[in-house]
Amino acid sequence: MFRKILIANRGEIAVRIIRTCRKLGIKTVAVYSEPDIESQHVTYADEAYHIGPGQPSESYLNIPKVVKVAKTSRVEAVHPGYGFLAENPEFARGCEEAGLVFIGPRSKILASAANKFESKETAQRAGVPIIPGSKLEIEKVEEAEAEANRLGFPILVKASYGGGGRGMRIVKTARELRRAFGLAASEAEVAFGRSELYLEKHLKNPRHIEVQIIVGPRGRLVQLGERECSLQRRHQKILEETPAPCLDSAARKRLVSMALKIAKATRYENAGTVEFVRSEQGDFYYMEINKRIQVEHLISEMVTGVDIVEQQIRIAYGDGLGLSQEEVQFNGAAMNCRINAEDPSRNFAPAPGRIEEFVPPAGPGIRVDTALFNGMVVPEYYDSLIAKIASHGRTRDEAIQRLKGALSETIIAGIETTIPVHQTILEDEGFVGGDYHTQLLDNKISAWDFSPHVSEEEIAMLHLTLNYPSSRRDKIQLQASQSKWRTNPQIQPTPRKPLFVEGL
Repeated sequence: MFRKILIANRGEIAVRIIRTCRKLGIKTVAVYSEPDIESQHVTYADEAYHIGPGQPSESYLNIPKVVKVAKTSRVEAVHPGYGFLAENPEFARGCEEAGLVFIGPRSKILASAANKFESKETAQRAGVPIIPGSKLEIEKVEEAEAEANRLGFPILVKASYGGGGRGMRIVKTARELRRAFGLAASEAEVAFGRSELYLEKHLKNPRHIEVQIIVGPRGRLVQLGERECSLQRRHQKILEETPAPCLDSAARKRLVSMALKIAKATRYENAGTVEFVRSEQGDFYYMEINKRIQVEHLISEMVTGVDIVEQQIRIAYGDGLGLSQEEVQFNGAAMNCRINAEDPSRNFAPAPGRIEEFVPPAGPGIRVDTALFNGMVVPEYYDSLIAKIASHGRTRDEAIQRLKGALSETIIAGIETTIPVHQTILEDEGFVGGDYHTQLLDNKISAWDFSPHVSEEEIAMLHLTLNYPSSRRDKIQLQASQSKWRTNPQIQPTPRKPLFVEGL
């Protein structure tokens, strides 16, 4: 097994990867920007190296810097997490040329799958339907106007390199196209370092459903079921669940069959997600392969018991796929809430700032993936996702009830978050009935009231909590610091000064 791995990411996904590495006895190396110097992933890793200022282009997206740290720290492999460089063929190639193992698909596969036009042609050859769209990347708005007229409005403008809803706009009329094209290109450039776009026919009220796959050597693969990702705001996923409530056994079998055809036709390897949209008529259309671990991977882990990160590492090392399809058992239902540092009462404006108090929920069937801690600063430079709160139950209804309880227990003081949005969703009649689509939230959310409704008594109680007598508070913290649970490196690693790489 690998002795040491560098994690080319930050935040909760970096912490998540570190935990699996600990389980496997692997040392970890973190990289961090200036605003992240006190971040949890820096403290949790065995080593940490500074790679630049807050701007992603000068730190987490800087391939030469990340590869140099990997070589300097003498790691054997690099895990990219999701976002940033996770699906970048040039980064994978840079790792390979430096003698490092990239934990994910090889650069050649990434390059092939990154070309969404080639990927869709492969799907068609495999007999999997695709949504009509442009045949080539589009860099000029005049080209987009001609292609939009050919496809017919409404259309989607989408980033050619990337995902997660960034660099995407719905365009309903020709008059809207020029502005939407410019915004999408700018957003794609910031998020992925590439501004190329393409157009796709926009379906009315579709559902977004994906299949989690893990592929080992010689095409041996397993699927961990589907995830429903249709609850989205401005094309950004907000809440995911598994299994998809809209599918019967026949539809599920058809969906999985198409996903496996795509995986085999593209000669995919390692963990990935095959993404589809489902029309109002129940037809599936292939969208793309996400060539990395997904934000929402935890709910698939909860219903199957499979550690997807562990499988990624073992496949990259050469151990092969460690389980068969017959060994994968699906147990109950799970759903995940993405908690973002955004203010719903101010049109979801970013809400960076200092966390004054963080109390995560607990209880049967609850999992929290986060890098939050008391006193940390949520920086302004990165994605607003700060925590994932997930629930697992024997039934979908039990998962909903457990998630409602978990959200009511969660305390994140000091910044605004999207917890009120999730609480509203879980009470929505359409969601509870499993009857929703990708446009539902955008249609409804403007009518929901997220303005603060806090009583004077609640304000007074919060003030007392946050301003507890310092002598008593210091005593409690001292007792906690002396506890064996605080010094156990598996629970709370000993803080240390991060290592710096000079000249980067």
